[in-house]
Amino acid sequence: MTQQLFCQDLARAIKTLKVIYRTRFADEKMKKLIRQNKGGTFHLCTAGHEMVGAVAASALIPGKDWGLAYYRDRGFAIGIGCTLTEIIAASLARDIPHHSSGRMMPEHFSHKALRLPCQSSCVGSQFLQAVGVAKARQLLQEDDVIYVSAGDGATSQGDFHEALNFSLLHKLAVIFVIQDNGFAISVPVKDQTAGGSITYIAEGYPGLSVFDVDGGDYEELIKAFDTAVQKARSAQGPSLIVAKVPRIGPHSSSDDQNKYRTIGCIASDQAKDILPRMENYLVGLGISIDEMQQMKNRCFEEVEYAAVEADQIPFPNADTAADHVFKKSITQDFQLQKTSKCPLDSIVMMDALNHALDEEMQYDSNTVVFGQDVAHGKGGVFGITRNLTEKFGASRCFNSPLAESSIIGVALGMSIAGIRPVVEIQFADYMWTGVNQLFNELSSFHYRSNAEWNCPVTIRMPYGGYIQGGPYHSQSTEAILAHIPGLKIVIPSNANNAKRLLKMAIRDPNPVVFLEHKALYRQRVFSASPEPSKEELQAFGVAKYIRKGTNLTVVCWGMMVFMASQVADRLLKEGISVEVIDLRTIVPLDLDLIVESIKKTGKLLIAHEAVRTCGFGAEIAALIAEEAFDLLDAPIKRVTAKDCPVPYCKQLEDAVLPQIEDLERAIRQLAQF
Repeated sequence: MTQQLFCQDLARAIKTLKVIYRTRFADEKMKKLIRQNKGGTFHLCTAGHEMVGAVAASALIPGKDWGLAYYRDRGFAIGIGCTLTEIIAASLARDIPHHSSGRMMPEHFSHKALRLPCQSSCVGSQFLQAVGVAKARQLLQEDDVIYVSAGDGATSQGDFHEALNFSLLHKLAVIFVIQDNGFAISVPVKDQTAGGSITYIAEGYPGLSVFDVDGGDYEELIKAFDTAVQKARSAQGPSLIVAKVPRIGPHSSSDDQNKYRTIGCIASDQAKDILPRMENYLVGLGISIDEMQQMKNRCFEEVEYAAVEADQIPFPNADTAADHVFKKSITQDFQLQKTSKCPLDSIVMMDALNHALDEEMQYDSNTVVFGQDVAHGKGGVFGITRNLTEKFGASRCFNSPLAESSIIGVALGMSIAGIRPVVEIQFADYMWTGVNQLFNELSSFHYRSNAEWNCPVTIRMPYGGYIQGGPYHSQSTEAILAHIPGLKIVIPSNANNAKRLLKMAIRDPNPVVFLEHKALYRQRVFSASPEPSKEELQAFGVAKYIRKGTNLTVVCWGMMVFMASQVADRLLKEGISVEVIDLRTIVPLDLDLIVESIKKTGKLLIAHEAVRTCGFGAEIAALIAEEAFDLLDAPIKRVTAKDCPVPYCKQLEDAVLPQIEDLERAIRQLAQF
């Protein structure tokens, strides 16, 4: 080894030790501050884990490479550039620019300049997001390396295996790091993982480089990370580093490890502490005890000073608690303006959606379509994405594994890394295996990062019944989706709106769930319409009068708009004037138009295809009762599906789902008041 290389290696080792010192001292300091009631109530111990993250950080390029570090990886966060003041302030729930400003628990690292996307408490969800980041950087032809870490317990999650599979299929630059301390909170690894280590299972993945290392052996870690980084940087695919580390402390400040660990087991791990091992290693390189003590003292003083600084940072203003659920869209106040003449020929909804995707992929080269069966000739189960692969190439319209969590989690990662994904879930009924990524991750990303990150993701889902699809191809899920803050919910009823709303969804900087009623895809009697020009978009939160009337108001969406329009036309001949409102979006909701209509009619009927109990119609009824009760001349009435799964048999399906006859009956009854 040359003198220059020796000096470089020595400097790297010294830097690593300093990161370990800072991490260890911060660990101890934060526990004290919690006991002093400085704002935090919860602490996660990192003792024993520090070296893995510190070495990883030394192998990466801060501000270029990405880190999705889990809650016990404070060593990585400090090593990559997070300040001690930020780290400590986050543990005290203070109002700091990064790490969520009091919105998340401690150690949920977020720092956009350092490319640390905001992490959550859902174990293992970061794996798919890391894969999404890597896929985005691959599409953008960047050589960024993506680091993602977790504990050994997280490898029991399906997302871990889905992430390995996806990253191998696409040869992505991801380094998966498992810090294995032998316990998933209180459950030993032997009860978590077949064979006692994820290494044995992971070795079965073809093309995956697997490193099984001692997390306290500096040289072994350096070799593993440098090799994995080189492989990732040269576009040769992912690696998995499984680092065995001692668990010196409890899982958290609320955990008593004596309840599930013997004294001997705890003592054994404490004897394996990585800190004295690293100190001895540096002594072997020629660093004196005095030099090391001075280094240690300086790091201690840095932590103490940072703690004082952190304690001076105020708590977030309570008035901001509900801020940043959505990122404001530049098109939020956009009003429809026709910039060119619409063609006279009508198109059906499926064609309108296909054209919208085509136009938006032309408009923005970073718009990418993927999902189940969406590529090539098939173009999805219903053919909505047909010809997009042929026109834009396999890198911009491609198939995903049959895994909803993968689709949504990867889309999230892609969206924060420069790509605008439009994904398809075959049926809304199948979204449930991706619910964690949708509800806990995607919907809250902007909020929990205190507006530091946003996720422009459009999720297309065919939904609804009337096609004899049975219980798993007929669900109407809009009320459940609307219950989750941070998701916009769009439901078009005709081709014109479908095209304009989908184009708006793709350009929106927030996650949008776009629900497409299967029975309306090819429907020509009502849903076909002249095609809007490519310049036309439809603002969200703007409902539309489908029929004007004076006797009563029907508020509806999706298939119910078609039915209500038919009934309104029929009853008008009898002198019953029905006003029909198509909501088009339920989040955001155009409550003003509903109230405006009730001022005229005095009566409200809400019609939807979903089940009655806790359906979105109940929310509308509650809002009207709160905001416009004095305008009503009759009780609010609802027409809905029965509280029952949608059966397959046509006769049974008709009995469960609302029919035209049900609407007509309810309107006649309401008109009598």
